[in-house]
Amino acid sequence: MTAIPGFQDGTTRVGDQVIAWSRGGSGPPLLLLHGFPQTRALWAGIAPRLAGRFTVVAADLRGYGNSSKPPRVEDYTFRQMAADQIGLMREMGFDRFHLAGHDRGARTAHRLVLDHPGAVASVQLMDIVPTHLLLEPLSREVALAYYHWFFLAQPEPFPDRMIAADPDAFFESCLLGWGAARIEDFGPAQMQAYRAAWRDPDTIRGMCNDYRAAPRLDFELDAADLGRRISCPALILYGADGAMAKAYDVPATWADRCEAMQARAIPGGHFFPDTAPQETAEAMLDFLSGTVT
Repeated sequence: MTAIPGFQDGTTRVGDQVIAWSRGGSGPPLLLLHGFPQTRALWAGIAPRLAGRFTVVAADLRGYGNSSKPPRVEDYTFRQMAADQIGLMREMGFDRFHLAGHDRGARTAHRLVLDHPGAVASVQLMDIVPTHLLLEPLSREVALAYYHWFFLAQPEPFPDRMIAADPDAFFESCLLGWGAARIEDFGPAQMQAYRAAWRDPDTIRGMCNDYRAAPRLDFELDAADLGRRISCPALILYGADGAMAKAYDVPATWADRCEAMQARAIPGGHFFPDTAPQETAEAMLDFLSGTVT
């Protein structure tokens, strides 16, 4: 079974990592990046709608899905994840592309735009506020809603072993924990892909290492880049009923970080790409129609 219906699946070696991907469609290139605790199957209800106008590449982040899972925390900064993805697109022959990411994929996309601005024609960031802003200052409400940031960031093997005792229970609680969603809202094939991935102990460790890197390493990288702005057109999408929308004015958190920004709320919570794929795809295409000449 392919990760995305009608797409070709494959893997590409980028440096010392192997990045798994699905590709379909034709037209200008568009890279899609998933978040926690998912895989590129996140885009199964969206990517085919985009493929009529774009060459769509959906990739697994390192540590997730079928991509490499290096052992060290230092291997999981968003800078390294971004380097994987720009390397993948270059291997596919795309030096410049449109970019969209959800959750950890959005954080990777933000770093990619800062590190490689000339490579990105436009960017869409889904249901995040800037990493540095989330961590400093950290509000009580956000800490309670996003407790997993601090649980997963604990030293190995504490969270890894606890999660491994019942990975479905833990990760499904995450899918239901940040806004309006029911397990029934997630496609059966996508849930099958997510469960197959997160039951792998190496994936559990990889996801924990991703979260271990954020407060220790990514925070400092972002602190060094405060004041830098996204120079390409940017779209901020967020779940109307999600934890981020309840805690922040999400568009306002990005306004001074983007030179040209649009924002739009999508019905649902944090996982609106799963639960509202049609509305998400329509918002993406509306934005992209104004960036493609």
